Amino acid sequence: MQYRQLSRLSLLAVMVTMPNLAQAGDAAKLDIIGFSKDGGIFAFEEYGIQDGSGFPYTNRFYIDTATDKFLAKTPVRIRLDDENSSVEKARSKAEQDGQNLTSLPDTELRKNAGHTVAFNPVTELFSDPFKVIVNPRPVFPALDTSLTITLQEIPAPASETCNKMGEIKGFRLTLAEDKPDAKPELLHEDQAIPTSRGCPLGYSIGAVQTFYPDNGKPVVAVMISVRDVGFEGPDYRWLAVTKQR
Repeated sequence: MQYRQLSRLSLLAVMVTMPNLAQAGDAAKLDIIGFSKDGGIFAFEEYGIQDGSGFPYTNRFYIDTATDKFLAKTPVRIRLDDENSSVEKARSKAEQDGQNLTSLPDTELRKNAGHTVAFNPVTELFSDPFKVIVNPRPVFPALDTSLTITLQEIPAPASETCNKMGEIKGFRLTLAEDKPDAKPELLHEDQAIPTSRGCPLGYSIGAVQTFYPDNGKPVVAVMISVRDVGFEGPDYRWLAVTKQR
């Protein structure tokens, strides 16, 4: 049965009538591709096998770090409706489509990958999912002030599609520098839940990527893991919040 073709109400009916069904949701793998040379664009990919359908999928995101908005005609979303096809085939098509749409080859982006200064996979059981404190560059002794990134789950109105799916949540994200009298800077606060995010039940900080271009402002990209309603269990997907500093 193909999950994305089910309505949320149909999904709920299946879950209610099959309470003893072993559940195994789909946790998308994350590939932090990197930045454009000047740090103006950040790209990442999530991919995996869709629960329920067994179809390989990949989603590629290209973000303008000055505005924290998607580039025109992106994200690139590929799903191969053939459970005998491969994730590698889907990813290859998405890479080619992304390059055609943005004129940014992966070779340039990966060359400017920056630094992963925090990483908490969804399988980590003891780390704080809502707060990280990082040295923004692997330089010791540190040249930069440390950054404290804090995530807070907030109530969000549920769309009709998400009714009876649980407590739907949005999030607020702040960044604070370790300086006297520094106040947290608001990076993101949901006013509404975009349809593309599905029915989110929770969030956690999954990774922090930084980049210091030779000519341009330093950039931080906070990767947020989104726990969503899936067909066979909770699904995990990724989003990013970017900030030039």
